[in-house]
Amino acid sequence: MELTEDSITLWSLPVPCPLPIGAEEGNSGAADPRGISHHNHTREYADFVHAVHTGTPVLIDAREGRIPLQVIHAIYESSATGKRVDIPTAENTPVRLDNPRVWRTYLGGRLLDELHGISGGENGHFPEEWIMSVVAARNVGREDIKDEGMSHLFGTSQTLKDLLDTHPDACPGGSPGVLVKLIDSAERLTLQVHPDREKAMELFHSPYGKTECWHILGTRDVDGQTPCIYLGFRPGITREYWKHLFDTQDIPGMLDAMQKFEVKPGDTILIEGGMPHAIGAGCLLAEIQEPTDFTIRVERTTPSGFAVDDFLCHQGLGFDRMFDAFCYGDMDRQTILDRYFIKPDTLMKTESGTISTLIGYENTPLFRLDEIRTDGTITVPDSHGFSGLYVLEGRGMLTAGLTRIPLEKTCQIFVPARTGEFTLKAGEGTPLRVLHFFGKK
Repeated sequence: MELTEDSITLWSLPVPCPLPIGAEEGNSGAADPRGISHHNHTREYADFVHAVHTGTPVLIDAREGRIPLQVIHAIYESSATGKRVDIPTAENTPVRLDNPRVWRTYLGGRLLDELHGISGGENGHFPEEWIMSVVAARNVGREDIKDEGMSHLFGTSQTLKDLLDTHPDACPGGSPGVLVKLIDSAERLTLQVHPDREKAMELFHSPYGKTECWHILGTRDVDGQTPCIYLGFRPGITREYWKHLFDTQDIPGMLDAMQKFEVKPGDTILIEGGMPHAIGAGCLLAEIQEPTDFTIRVERTTPSGFAVDDFLCHQGLGFDRMFDAFCYGDMDRQTILDRYFIKPDTLMKTESGTISTLIGYENTPLFRLDEIRTDGTITVPDSHGFSGLYVLEGRGMLTAGLTRIPLEKTCQIFVPARTGEFTLKAGEGTPLRVLHFFGKK
């Protein structure tokens, strides 16, 4: 058989051509493609009409019908590129996710609205957007809200967790082991701590703690407050003194016991489990963390006056045992700056873009966060594992094998483990800025 453009110019196959047992001779197009029978098409139409009348499923639905089309597309793609082309499956096909917002005790979220193109938004109790989430938020009084914070496939009710449970090769191990958030703080968050893995197992019987990392995306002054974070105790703070400050609710004393650092866009800070901390007012940031919501708070009231429920303070541990989650070792200010303020590292640079590692496995084995920028087309290497994407700026197209996903600002994408390399192509005049995040090493 020979093809010239889209026309068959030569059709010469052995005649008679052997047919499978039970096949109809009229269905063979070996000698002449015009000899292909319409019999099977007629049966499909009849089955469709029957399904409409009876309300029963069709024998071949749209999902099944795409399979031969994908095979044909793969043949054309492989022929054009000379490369192997995998048929799209849940294990190798990136999917777009929704953008769940999550209730928290502190106020914020207006800048998240603006990021999504919503003008006139106000700060409220939904200051976080969760990304690639397979865990639900722990919010007292909102237990009736099923799966709050969990990611769903875009436009569907299927959770990412359901997808990974039914297709474990998409994420070996069954869970990403990581959660990503966007956070917009209109007020200082309450002083808090998360357990490291050892304490999480001891206190919550969980294999995951909540070591996390913040990448500052933007800052603004709020009521004259310079954007800042609190990280780590000042030298000399003991468990007994810290609990005394809690018992007396001496908030100025608590803040004075902490190390305070001003922050600016581009800063990246690692917060290991056990380190007391708080995000200051006026910070818009991306947070990558272990996939739990264990947050122990030492302030009974937020700066804006919201009363914090007992459970949200001690997470079920009680008001004494919760202090076991803090690390009280001495660490001076310079040590914190040197160890936990992470410098970016250029991973790849081409004429059309760069890939920079904001926090890598040399800083923590628990996760990695990259930033991709391109005004053209950039090929993202195979990570040999799952990953996720969040579009901060621009428009364009993601291409992975036969799969193409239009990109726009705030798109969330889950990239399964068998996807391999993929390309990001920026639209004309709309350079892409994309966060790329990974689970444990």
